[in-house]
Amino acid sequence: MSDATNYVTLTIDAVEVKVEAGTTVLQAAEHAGIVVPHYCYHPGIPSRPAQCRMCLVEIEGQPKLQPSCVFPAQDGMVVYTTSETAETARKSVIEFLLLNHPLDCPICDAAGQCMLQDYAFETGQLRSRYAEAKLVLGRDRVADDILYFGDRCIVCTRCVRFMEELAGDNALVVAQRGHKAYIDTFPGKDLDNAFRGNIVDVCPVGALVHEDFVFKARAWDMDSSPGICPGCSTGCNIDINVKENQIVRTKPRLNPDVNSYWMCDHGRRHLVMANRGVRAEAPLIRVDGELEPASWNEALTWIAGRLEAGDGAAVVSGGAANESLFYMRGLLSELGIDGGTFRVLQGEEITLPGFPKLKLRADRAPNVTGAELHGFKRSDELADVPDGGVLIVLGDALADAPADYGANAGFFLCVGSHLYPAMVNATAILPMTSVLEMEGTFVNYEGRVQRFHQALRAPGVARPAWMSLSRLLEHRGVGEGVLDARAAFQTMAAGTTGMDNLSWSGLGLRGELLSEAGQPAVAVE
Repeated sequence: MSDATNYVTLTIDAVEVKVEAGTTVLQAAEHAGIVVPHYCYHPGIPSRPAQCRMCLVEIEGQPKLQPSCVFPAQDGMVVYTTSETAETARKSVIEFLLLNHPLDCPICDAAGQCMLQDYAFETGQLRSRYAEAKLVLGRDRVADDILYFGDRCIVCTRCVRFMEELAGDNALVVAQRGHKAYIDTFPGKDLDNAFRGNIVDVCPVGALVHEDFVFKARAWDMDSSPGICPGCSTGCNIDINVKENQIVRTKPRLNPDVNSYWMCDHGRRHLVMANRGVRAEAPLIRVDGELEPASWNEALTWIAGRLEAGDGAAVVSGGAANESLFYMRGLLSELGIDGGTFRVLQGEEITLPGFPKLKLRADRAPNVTGAELHGFKRSDELADVPDGGVLIVLGDALADAPADYGANAGFFLCVGSHLYPAMVNATAILPMTSVLEMEGTFVNYEGRVQRFHQALRAPGVARPAWMSLSRLLEHRGVGEGVLDARAAFQTMAAGTTGMDNLSWSGLGLRGELLSEAGQPAVAVE
């Protein structure tokens, strides 16, 4: 096909736009940076019912206003999104929606991120001509952790269509009709889908809310950081919302190559629980049989002088960053220790039918591929520790380790973010930041290298493992310590097969596939 048959050119608000044939007028307006108000349309949900009537636009040659979310762009078309006729219709729709909508913006959890609030303010509709009492529908629980405020609902049906078309679950329905319509679970069915949390994300108002978020924060109270979900090997792109150094909400971040607009509920719960427990906040070294705190320089000097080459074992975590695994491999090589293992918690694999690439995968760790890439082997058991040898543990909680694990080692170095019972046998402990408190990269199941960013402040003097391990190597006379994630990544990429063509800035917010001669290095499902 020629370029002329693949594309159409139209004019929207005096701006000429060239888009692919089949693109809707609303999508064409987005290409031109023109915002057309809408509620029921969502770019990730296939159906477009055009029922909210907010996206009506005036098109030359058409006898009446047209819903831009379904009207196809045509060559030579002239569109007006802000004409008097279109704006009058839009104001009428908003006035209708506000007839029964409660004026509870001061206590609504969607305040500051509510599309109805934004459009009502933009159109200047600060008073209502409706004098009668508002219809009160009250609050309901549609799932164990999701609340539904019926009087806030504008019945855009995004939630119902997500569950039916993407989750493959018809647990949600529109009950009643007309001004009495509301969202409810289908009689006899429970909303227990593994991806149900996305109905809160797609709601354009404050009708659907996660119960653990209610009254916790406003949009302007939270800091947001782009991250990678550590819940499984999919590596969903997410936004982490933080208030007072606590995660209060996680939302999926658009990446068409990984998770589109969605994420699973396991990932949301995993992130909220990630930093609970007793944290390691300062380096500890064993003096006269007792673990005592030390400064970083003192601890690194002490450890470097006592680590001896010879027999040993290493246990790492499938949730450790690539940069940390790289420097861990460097330390093991310096000590003459071959191998190293990691364990991965397994779970049920659950697919989002409407976007099959998104799965809650069986491997409940984000960097299994990265661990294998750096030469560590998957194992179901903890590594055997040779008597009098060296044992180094990076990131593994040793939750199921026997009480005497590592007690027979000549030197037991633990680099971890939390203090666990098995660590009482350690010769030295270096406090590590969690993935939420540092920058670094993961490699997901298909070989996509993705960056995650710091969202929380680290406790005490905890440092990223790549920083402490690189400095430990420096104290042993090998290389130089690194103090920032970019330098750690560049050193790691240059020394890792398949990554030498990647750059820190080139990864951006969507990541890049590992490649060999331009082809993915890891097979894609």
